[in-house]
Amino acid sequence: MSHIGKNTGLFTRVAKSVSSAAGHPATFIAAVAIVVIWAASGPVFKFGDTWQLVINTGTTIITFLMVFLIQNSQNRDTESMQIKLDELICVVKEANDALLDLEELDQKEIDRIRQCFIDKAKRSHEARDRDANDGGANEAPDTQSLGGDQGR
Repeated sequence: MSHIGKNTGLFTRVAKSVSSAAGHPATFIAAVAIVVIWAASGPVFKFGDTWQLVINTGTTIITFLMVFLIQNSQNRDTESMQIKLDELICVVKEANDALLDLEELDQKEIDRIRQCFIDKAKRSHEARDRDANDGGANEAPDTQSLGGDQGR
């Protein structure tokens, strides 16, 4: 289990602990056991409405709560990864600073930047093919079209 600091909020600590426990193989085995016990108890309860309601209510409540825990965990992971990527962009001299706040842009702008990278990859691939056929040196593709401070 990952380190959970004392300065972490109660919800975050609980969410991390429950997420960790939920992902453990023993939890899966326990869930299977509950379903098997429930199914085996069917004849005792004559497969009645209450018998069905027990499993339906239980699984609905657990699913409902897990959605929020999973989303919380996903948000933390995404935010952490974003900060790490921003740090890498900041420390690489040739990196494009315009990409630092990419997640804040609208979809059209993101699509435009993505297309620039697709075009860059295509030019790079074509240059490699030419170099393989000509035996020449490969030139670095132009990244100035993306904008941002590349010459830190």
